[in-house]
Amino acid sequence: MSFLKNLKLSNVAPIRFVDPKQHTRTRLLRYLNEQKALAQAEVEGRAYNATKVVFRTNEDGQRVRADAPRHVRRGWFQNGSSMFFQVRYGNKPLDLGKGMTAVEVSGVDAIPAIIDAVVEAVSAGELDEALAAAAVERRANFKRRNASK
Repeated sequence: MSFLKNLKLSNVAPIRFVDPKQHTRTRLLRYLNEQKALAQAEVEGRAYNATKVVFRTNEDGQRVRADAPRHVRRGWFQNGSSMFFQVRYGNKPLDLGKGMTAVEVSGVDAIPAIIDAVVEAVSAGELDEALAAAAVERRANFKRRNASK
């Protein structure tokens, strides 16, 4: 007797609830919030400690979940007497408009306000075209492992 004959089978793929545009926006917003926290920590004179989840083997030989420190790259830089903030997607600066990739900032204390303005622009969808172009460029850098015919 076959047990599968008693089941109601169907050929259906799961529905994706996440829109690719929204996923990209969410990823960029996560980066911007981390940059804002890093800037606020620098203004307050304290260290920003970002962590990531890793699995390590303890003394008993069991794999346990632990937090490990993670390096966060600053999104701002000093160029001569001016300071600039770049919005990055992956490791490339995002084009904010007509080839401009940076926002001039008066100092580190002004960066959180700049980030808030960029967050509003991302939420409104103003950077969707630049994000799509950056995603295509980023995807081109990855090669398939099995290049079978």
